[in-house]
Amino acid sequence: MEKPKSGIGERFAFGVKSIFKNYQLYLLLLPGFIWYLAFAYKPMAGLQIAFYEYNIFRGIDGSKFVGLKNFTDFLMGKDIGRVFVNTLMISFWQIVVCFPVPILLAIAVTEMKNKFVSKMTQTITLLPHFISVVVVCGIVVNFLSPSTGIVNMIIAKLGFEPIYFMVHPQYFRGIYTTMTLWQNAGFNALVYIAAIMGIDPQLYEAATVDGAGRWKKIQHITIPAILPTIVTMFVLNIGKMVKVGYEAILLLYQPSTFSTADVIATYSYRLGFENGNYGLATAVGLFEALIALVLVTLSNRISRKITDNALW
Repeated sequence: MEKPKSGIGERFAFGVKSIFKNYQLYLLLLPGFIWYLAFAYKPMAGLQIAFYEYNIFRGIDGSKFVGLKNFTDFLMGKDIGRVFVNTLMISFWQIVVCFPVPILLAIAVTEMKNKFVSKMTQTITLLPHFISVVVVCGIVVNFLSPSTGIVNMIIAKLGFEPIYFMVHPQYFRGIYTTMTLWQNAGFNALVYIAAIMGIDPQLYEAATVDGAGRWKKIQHITIPAILPTIVTMFVLNIGKMVKVGYEAILLLYQPSTFSTADVIATYSYRLGFENGNYGLATAVGLFEALIALVLVTLSNRISRKITDNALW
């Protein structure tokens, strides 16, 4: 008597059949999958450098194994307090300022009665996202130039002395936060606009019949409906708290602003490419990733307890 197929065998056969049946969709997935393998997973093998006194000419086999020494050097070093506080402070302003604005922008765009104004507002706020970060930083530096910048020209017209914004550390966080908000608010709002467009119109019609005004509809229909999306994006942003956009910071900061601008990522960059200490630089980067994992896990659990919505 023939034995029946096992559950695992049946599931495997079903999976293979599904792949052949929907091969076009898997072909569309293939480029992204290859990209992640090549640029996200394959480089992870280099994390072992964190446990070596790495020499780029000798490679890992010719480098001295030092265990956790690179981690202890970083954790016991004099710079950890500065870079950790700077990372958290810049990330804090990113969440406080840059996270809620796209939500408000999405609600404003979808609530506009004039569709032309709505589309123009969305387009104007979206375009800066597609400008290279190098160009955006160049614009910021030129706008804040003490001699030719438009900001200091206005200050001079008002009778005040020009301000050297880019060399005073107290201005850096505000400049970086404003620049990031301008560049990414429109793009980040797309997620919330899509969520709002997916709300059943009958809910708004029923609210109108019940006499609800625009603010009541936003308060009792729009915000609760997009709350799962907000929670998901919030958890993802918490996970990126320690991984701020270091490319822009590298382009904007200078030694005089290290006290408020130097974050974990830029510190790791300088250790590796300027000081040649690749083992310590990799250890700092790995430490940053571990902190990000802890933060996103904690924020997900807290979100699940408070709002019953979570990323997983």
